[in-house]
Amino acid sequence: MRIQKLKLRLSSLLITAVLIGASSLLFFAVGQVRAAQATSRTLTLGSSVASATTTYGFSFVLPSSTVLQSAAFAVCTTASGTCTTPSGFSNSSSTLTAQPTNLGDASGWTVNTSTAGSLRLSKSGNSAAPTGTTTVSFSNVTNPSATNSTFFVRMTTYSDASWTTAVDTGTFASSTAGQITVTASVDETLTFTLSSATAALGALTPSTTGSATSTMSASTNASSGYTISVSGATLTSGANTIPAMAANASSSQGTGQFGINLVANTVPSVGSNVSGSGTGAAATNYDTANSFRFVSGDTVASAGGATNSNTYTVSYIANIAGNQAAGSYSTVLTYVATATF
Repeated sequence: MRIQKLKLRLSSLLITAVLIGASSLLFFAVGQVRAAQATSRTLTLGSSVASATTTYGFSFVLPSSTVLQSAAFAVCTTASGTCTTPSGFSNSSSTLTAQPTNLGDASGWTVNTSTAGSLRLSKSGNSAAPTGTTTVSFSNVTNPSATNSTFFVRMTTYSDASWTTAVDTGTFASSTAGQITVTASVDETLTFTLSSATAALGALTPSTTGSATSTMSASTNASSGYTISVSGATLTSGANTIPAMAANASSSQGTGQFGINLVANTVPSVGSNVSGSGTGAAATNYDTANSFRFVSGDTVASAGGATNSNTYTVSYIANIAGNQAAGSYSTVLTYVATATF
């Protein structure tokens, strides 16, 4: 009888021991359960310059469909272990760049800056679960002060608004970087070209107007632009000349005239307006259709500042009176472009 009682007690003890062991194993297993890892994690810095005040843009996919009410992004010197905030990092003035997308409700999320080194946001009473790719962006974040230094951001999401009950986690890696100063110099430039060396007016008669054109192009990086002037004499043959048009006038056949302008004309049909992407223009006295003039030393075109290239078409006309002496008439005109830097 004593032996049976002893066996029974031993059996009870054995069962108790097994149950206690099972409980311990069960407790151990539960204690090892970890929050799920977010995937497709990216962190985009508005600037990687050390100590810069910038934006931190997070993008990730959460594996859980648990409704969240808060999240924290702790900035650390290491990816795991004790989190030490990198020197110089500050979230004290951080704000949300915009409301998060796909974290839950579309509005009502606010930043909490009370924990140094951790970018935190929450919305008490959020009712929507995260879906798809979630984005969260913080502004006014100060980068760590060390240049070319890697740091890590440990994200944890929570089902409550007080950052207590963790749901999902994920780690982001980023780095500060140095700056490169790129230098270059631009020399002063003035480009001025003439397209041809001659302009033939043909055989002149009292009932016809001789006309011809030449072109020139100009551009500069001078802050005050450029002027183009013309100098030379009127058409001359020995001692004989065709009168230059000292005042603006229209072409008049049977009258001695030599003049130019820099626009398109209909009487006679000659010339073109200024072309090109620059800001240059024909000058006063040379910018009106069917009105001609020639005064040596006049400015015929100009640009008021640095400009891309413009092409000018110079129209030449000549008329003669019935008593104009026969001969071969010519002149040499010089165009000078002057830039003011």
